[in-house]
Amino acid sequence: YIIATHPHIDHIGGMAYIINNFDIGKIYMPNVSTTTSTYEKLLKTIKNKGLVITRGVFGVSILNTDDLKIEILAPLDKAYEDLNNYSIVIKITYKERKFLFMGDAEEISESEITKDVSCDVIKVGHHGSSTSSSQSFIGKTHAKYAIISLGVNNDYGHPHKEVLKRLEAAHVKIYRTDLSGNIIISTDGVNLDITEGGKNESNN
Repeated sequence: YIIATHPHIDHIGGMAYIINNFDIGKIYMPNVSTTTSTYEKLLKTIKNKGLVITRGVFGVSILNTDDLKIEILAPLDKAYEDLNNYSIVIKITYKERKFLFMGDAEEISESEITKDVSCDVIKVGHHGSSTSSSQSFIGKTHAKYAIISLGVNNDYGHPHKEVLKRLEAAHVKIYRTDLSGNIIISTDGVNLDITEGGKNESNN
């Protein structure tokens, strides 16, 4: 399974390479298009590999087994002004542990999610931008850990101070790729192991 959350270059820029070099089963994309060369290259690659795009919208179940469930919580099947709000939001449940991946979904999309968003780990929306991660939404997640993916000294000032304050107020432990590099979380469905910059931390 491969998920292209939405057609911004920082989310699909390397996807054509991945599709060309790995065996892909199903690819999920939101029901929106753009005219960038990166997006057009992705569509051409998908066609050349004989793949069919599955539309990623609310209600789609990617996987549902006894122990593992992967479901799409957003976007709704409607039009948005900003491409970010077309972001596919994924919730993964493995036994007792839950993970929420927000893409670049902003507050509009957050407010439209009707499914349970409670989780242990949230991949914070839009790289820690203040347009996402409203205080009310963070409260609904009850997350223990937040991962913010962003570049070092990026031009956007991410993560925004407002978001960090909201997470801290909710007592969420924050991990940032600009400070720690790769952050890997593994679980057996009960325990969580977080590897941050080569340092392992076990969390029950």
